[in-house]
Amino acid sequence: MSTIRRVAIIGGNRIPFMRSNTAYSEASNMDMLSATLQGLVERFNLHGERLGEVAAGAVMKHSRDFNMAREATLNSGLSLETPAYDVQQACGTGLEAAILVANKIALGQIDAGIAAGTDTASDAPIALNEKFRRMMLDLNKAKTAGERLKILLRFRPSFIVPAIPQNAEPRTGLSMGQHCEIMAKHWQISREAQDELTWHSHQNLLAAYNEGFFDDLISPFNGVARDGIMRDTPLEKLAKLKPAFDKQNGTLTAANSTTLTDGAAAVLLASEEWAAARNLPVLAYLSFSEVAAVDFYSQGEQSEGLLMAPAYAVPRMLKRAGISLQDFDFYEIHEAFAAQALCTLKAWEDADFCQNKLGLEQPLGSIDRSKLNVKGSSVATGHPFAATGPRIIATLAKILEQNGKGRGLISICAAGGQGVTAILEI
Repeated sequence: MSTIRRVAIIGGNRIPFMRSNTAYSEASNMDMLSATLQGLVERFNLHGERLGEVAAGAVMKHSRDFNMAREATLNSGLSLETPAYDVQQACGTGLEAAILVANKIALGQIDAGIAAGTDTASDAPIALNEKFRRMMLDLNKAKTAGERLKILLRFRPSFIVPAIPQNAEPRTGLSMGQHCEIMAKHWQISREAQDELTWHSHQNLLAAYNEGFFDDLISPFNGVARDGIMRDTPLEKLAKLKPAFDKQNGTLTAANSTTLTDGAAAVLLASEEWAAARNLPVLAYLSFSEVAAVDFYSQGEQSEGLLMAPAYAVPRMLKRAGISLQDFDFYEIHEAFAAQALCTLKAWEDADFCQNKLGLEQPLGSIDRSKLNVKGSSVATGHPFAATGPRIIATLAKILEQNGKGRGLISICAAGGQGVTAILEI
């Protein structure tokens, strides 16, 4: 290819995000992803259309969902000849899926594709006790009745205790919230600042619903039409909540942290030619992306924090794009925790971090906070891990389209000390 094609964002669809073990408690990842894709197909009249590919994933997934993206695509109404594959990069899954699809469109390998993500904590996989699992595998290999009996005699009552999934880093044993508490202390992020960001996120989401912003971005599911986590809670009430992770000295609460959430989201990407041939709108373009990882483990207290990889990814991306942090009309910084977003912003303002960690002569600087998460973000909408990326892409693309021009930054932190970022523009 002698030229790189622009990657158009046509639009998105998601189901409302709900607190786990509520309205979607009986819904599987497959149910939610299939419904989301069906809504996207319906919205853009893609019935029977053969797309280049569908890339989708989930962070918490059953073994029965080993080919989830393909199976959900078969349920979607797209041509059965549309290939699909699964992606997983923790909370960055959905944005990474979009980057993969976009790269193929840019190179001319495909003309259109869908990136999607889904997650449910209500239907979390619970594994067999490891000793029981090994016993069952040995039983399956046994040739005679005597061998089987000998193996069955190994059974102990403790074998029925399942392996419960943990929301923790394998290398540290700490939960995301515990890691973010360490970050908040390191970067000196106050409880008041976290609660204020949380309040603004909910207020922005409520205002977006009231103006009908999500009318063409959300399909009802299981009798639900709106996100179930957003609240019109006064700031004074948020301040009274007790810490959730560090009970004695913590600043992270159930409100300024994302709750366990069920949901799914998808976004349709294409070349300009493909969109024009079908008379489909182009909301914005995905122009740059960057993925980074930090050494949060071996550096110990010298580390900037588990969820700080976007602080590295963004300046690298800005350098390639030839722009500054202030050259954006909108910022979509995923609020895994309000503290995480604030730590990232503070790092970019910090001269020592920017010089010694990023190798910059000057700090990246501050952003205009009135441009941050203007339609609400994760502490208000919820965070079904793999679905957050497509939610943000579709939201930001529509914001830019309504604005008529501009550029938007996406920043998502992920488990394992990773970060996935991208730029959308018109």
